[in-house]
Amino acid sequence: MSGMRFSFRSQRLPASVRTALATEPGERVLTHARSGEDGYVVATDQALFLPDGTRLPWHLVDKASWDEEGLTIVPTRGASHRVPAAEPGRLPEVVRERVMHSIVVSKYVTLEERGGGVRIVARRRPGTSELLWEFAFDPGMDPDDPGLRALAEQALEGMRRTMGV
Repeated sequence: MSGMRFSFRSQRLPASVRTALATEPGERVLTHARSGEDGYVVATDQALFLPDGTRLPWHLVDKASWDEEGLTIVPTRGASHRVPAAEPGRLPEVVRERVMHSIVVSKYVTLEERGGGVRIVARRRPGTSELLWEFAFDPGMDPDDPGLRALAEQALEGMRRTMGV
């Protein structure tokens, strides 16, 4: 393996960046990655901080994916975020672990009457036992359709009775 050099040393998060984070009391930084010239993506035990200062609590992150250009974050609501991170270090594995840890239940339910389905997800807010239930409808289904929401609510109630939550 001559010629190949791997570095597992991580650079320390600059104190100015750590100080600027809007962390909650007791929140701990787990890892970080440089983003662009002077930005950082920071993962804590409770949230992901983007270089622009956006704080995404783990229970509000639906998906994250990596490619050679960086990170794409898909929140449970709102627009996706694209963050350059050429050397992500441990960030991908920490993001995956934190997002998965927030999910208590995830079940896909077919809504036969509508020709599609919905993924019903219960997520735990960090530091609490409170569960937040969400619907992720198949593409092309209108989440604002009252009839569709009623079917999803029925499926959720059946699921909660079965699971005792």
